[in-house]
Amino acid sequence: MKDLSASLEQRKKSHQYRSRKILASPQGVDVVVDGKPCVSFCSNDYLGLANHPEVVKAMIHGAETYGVGSGASHLINGHSHAHHALEEELADFVGRPRALLFSTGYMANLGVISVLLEKGDAVFEDRLNHASLLDAGKLSGARLKRYSHADCNSLAENISSFSQKYPDRETMIVSDGVFSMDGDLAPVPEMVKVAKKSNAWLMIDDAHGLGVLGKNGGGTLEHYGVNYQQVPILMGTLGKAFGTFGAFVAGSEDLIETLIQFARPYIYTTALPPAIAEATRASLQLVMNEGWRREKLEKLIFRFREGVSQLDLNKQGIELLESQTPIQPLLIGDADKTVKISEALQEEGLLITPIRPPTVPNNTSRLRITFSALHEEHHVDRLLDALSGACRLVGH
Repeated sequence: MKDLSASLEQRKKSHQYRSRKILASPQGVDVVVDGKPCVSFCSNDYLGLANHPEVVKAMIHGAETYGVGSGASHLINGHSHAHHALEEELADFVGRPRALLFSTGYMANLGVISVLLEKGDAVFEDRLNHASLLDAGKLSGARLKRYSHADCNSLAENISSFSQKYPDRETMIVSDGVFSMDGDLAPVPEMVKVAKKSNAWLMIDDAHGLGVLGKNGGGTLEHYGVNYQQVPILMGTLGKAFGTFGAFVAGSEDLIETLIQFARPYIYTTALPPAIAEATRASLQLVMNEGWRREKLEKLIFRFREGVSQLDLNKQGIELLESQTPIQPLLIGDADKTVKISEALQEEGLLITPIRPPTVPNNTSRLRITFSALHEEHHVDRLLDALSGACRLVGH
C-alpha cells in the first residue's frame, strides 16, 4: 500500500503544499478570508457578476420556480426550460447554430475530445494548455502531441509529420484561447490556417476570454474576428466572467447532436440546477449590455502595468509577463519566495494566491494577479505600494 504521508511530506519540503482558505463573504473585491477582511486580487470573477443583484435575483426566482436540484441527467428528465433557453441564448451570443450545457468545463473538454477522437488518432495541444484539455487528450486514447507554446511552426511540423505517417487518421488541434496562468492569447488566426491545411478539427477553450475580450464580450474569437466555420468547436465556462457555474460547447447542429448522443460526461451526469441556468441568463444580459465593465478592466490593467514598470522589480529577478487580459502574472521563479511574498501581501490585507508547480512548470512560480471590473484605481495603487514593500522585504 502506498505511503500517503511520505508523498505529503515531500510536497511540503518542495514548497508545493496547498491549503484551503475559508471565504466567509460573497465573491467580490472586499472579502473576508479566514476571518480577516482582504481585498481580493485572485478571483476569476472578471466582470464582477458573481454577486450582482440581478444575477442573485434571477437565481432566487429560478429556485422558486424549479426548485433546487435538477433531479436527473439531461436525457432522463433533468433538462428544464431554463437549460434549454440558456443554450439557445448562448448559441446566439457566440454566433453558432447550437450550444450544449455541461456541468463543468473539465467535463465539457473530456466529452468533446473523447467523442471526436479514438485510439490511433492524434490531438495536438499547446504545452501550456489547461489540465482538463491535457487530461482529455490522454483519456481519449488518441496520441497526445504537445507543441511549443503559441508556436504555429512547431504545430505545423508536428501535425504534418503525423499526417504523413497516418494519412487516414483524425487529427485535432486544441488550445486555450487565453492561457489561464500566463494571461496571453493563442495565435488563433495562424492556427486556423494550419487546421485548414491539415484538415484537422480546431477547438478553442475560451474559459478566460469569453465576456472579457471583444467589443461585445464574445471572447478570443471575436477579438480576432474569427468565425465558427474557421473554429468549429468552442468551449466556454460560466464560472468566470459570467459569475455563475457550469460550461457549454457551441458549434454546428451535427456537433451538438453527436455530443448529446455519445459524450459520456454529458449523458451520465446530473444536469446543472436550473436556478443556475436562470442566473446565467441574467448574467449573459449584463455581459452583452454593460460594455463599461470591459472598458474599465482595460484601464485598470493599463494602470497596473504602468505602475509595475516604475517599480523596477526586474532588479529583484521578478518579471511581469506580457498580457492584455485581467490575468497579470508576476513571475518570481522560486516557490518558497513566491509563498513568502503572498503571505506578506496578505498581512497587508491583499489576497493573491501563490501559483506553484505542478500547476506551472518548475522554476516559474508566480503571483497570478487578477482584476475585476469592481476594482477601483485606489485598489490598484494600494496593490502597487504593497508589492514594492513585500518584494523588497523578501528579496533581502
